[in-house]
Amino acid sequence: MRKLLYLLVLSTIFTIGCSEKPQIKIACVGDSLTYGLGVEDITKDSYPAILGQMMGDAYRVRNFGSNRRAVINKADYPYINEKIYNEALKFDPDIVVIMLGTNDTKPNNWLYKDDYKKDMESLVESFQKLSSHPQIYLCYPLKPHTDPKGHRGISDSIIVSYIIPYINEVAQEYNLKVINTYTPLSNSPELFPDSVHPNKEGNKVLAEVIYKRIAKNKN
Repeated sequence: MRKLLYLLVLSTIFTIGCSEKPQIKIACVGDSLTYGLGVEDITKDSYPAILGQMMGDAYRVRNFGSNRRAVINKADYPYINEKIYNEALKFDPDIVVIMLGTNDTKPNNWLYKDDYKKDMESLVESFQKLSSHPQIYLCYPLKPHTDPKGHRGISDSIIVSYIIPYINEVAQEYNLKVINTYTPLSNSPELFPDSVHPNKEGNKVLAEVIYKRIAKNKN
């Protein structure tokens, strides 16, 4: 009798364990805007952290942002040269949210502007080749709210005239989804203490925009 009861308990535990669905993994890929530069605690106040709270327990959201990184491989700090890029690939995500392009607009990086699109395509392809075959979202860079001194040469006009159109082209060619993260914060300079990086409240808005776009495609 005890043996039978023991087997029934083991069977129940095994059944419950097998019925639990694995978490859906979301990789947030980007520069300092993704990393959360400017907030007090990136583990709580960066947009990936807030997005993770919004998505709930069925999802696992990880922050793969790295400060100063760019899409262009000839830039001063290409994203693909970073350890965190390889970590994002090893994460084998189900969903990838990419927001890169702000640092590409700096004068020393924009010298290689003709490489932006093809390097973004290469980045996208590296994630498409993963065994998880992730759904990929491309986000527009945020609008820089230029202060009197500017911010390291980041250019809003280049973002609008070149980066956003390039992102749209890549999304169309690779059948990806686009998230307009530029417009929702474009009229809120008070949320950008240094003119480029959003504060905690700005990250909340950013997370909400991304959450709504992903949630729309859940089913």
